[in-house]
Amino acid sequence: MSLLDDLKNAQKEAMRAKDKIRLGTVRMALAGIKQHEIDGRTDPNYVALNDDGVLAILIKMVKQRKDAASQYETAGRQDLLDIELAEIAILQDFLPKALNEAELDALIVQAMTESGASGMQDMGKVMSWLKPKVQGKADMGQLSGKIKAKLNV
Repeated sequence: MSLLDDLKNAQKEAMRAKDKIRLGTVRMALAGIKQHEIDGRTDPNYVALNDDGVLAILIKMVKQRKDAASQYETAGRQDLLDIELAEIAILQDFLPKALNEAELDALIVQAMTESGASGMQDMGKVMSWLKPKVQGKADMGQLSGKIKAKLNV
């Protein structure tokens, strides 16, 4: 079953359970996916979304909510912060399980070995090797920092 099907089933379950927050969040995710499809139709090279494309949209939505949550926290708006945190938790239900530090470090070492990375000039090689393996499972900004630290050693 695809990620899009999972989202559609979650929408039905939220309707049956009368869970307004979950229903609204899942509908928002489905609307974002639909908007991406509509925007892509004008592009002659457009290909329908697969699980990776849907995953990328969900990751972007989580990132947007984290940014908004930090702004609400700074502004002291606990009511809006709680809504953003609830939406993040719901969206993360559809993302793959996050990698722990040990798994991430092992992947970085493997990427450096297989790509032959020896310094900062090879950062792109390591990132391109890692990105498909960790997408949705790790924060790319933190991953970049870890790679820089290992390459500078």
